[in-house]
Amino acid sequence: MENPLAQQPSDSIKIVLFGPESTGKTTLSGQLAQHYNTSWVREYAREYLQEKWDKTKLICELSDILPIARGQMFLENKYAKCANRVLICDTDLLETQVYSEAYYGTCPAELEAAAKTNIYELYLLTYIDVTWTPDDLRDRPNRRLEMFQHFEGALKKLNKPYVLLKGGQTQRLKRAIFEIDKLLNKYRLNAL
Repeated sequence: MENPLAQQPSDSIKIVLFGPESTGKTTLSGQLAQHYNTSWVREYAREYLQEKWDKTKLICELSDILPIARGQMFLENKYAKCANRVLICDTDLLETQVYSEAYYGTCPAELEAAAKTNIYELYLLTYIDVTWTPDDLRDRPNRRLEMFQHFEGALKKLNKPYVLLKGGQTQRLKRAIFEIDKLLNKYRLNAL
């Protein structure tokens, strides 16, 4: 039986938008996908948890973590098949792991294992220097720095390649494009 948390092989360079809630990840994901004329993987947790909230007024629980992770990987594997050189991921399993550990003090072992082994060429870590935008699901406006530290700590612990994005939308987009273009050029040169 296939592992629902495993990445399927892909020729695409995989980029992850990574960081606390309300730091511009989704906006930037859409901008990058448009710039590179490629697919992007939306954050499955938002859809899953919004539907749960709308139906029950309940928030995320530890029992939701694995279904969220499976849904995220299903979408990533689906969109990787039709990506144009670059796949933009508006989260990954490591992000789900960070939330699980920060909120519940634990993480399912199979999620932790997959988060360590799934490979992305670059993480774009979004800083908390943008305005907090409340919604039904966001709940830690006063703990943004603490959450940011969880995210950066996870990247450092696993030695994941990342770039910190700060500033407004235009500044972040320019920096992200610069970093992705460097990767594309590197892979182009290696293919010659």
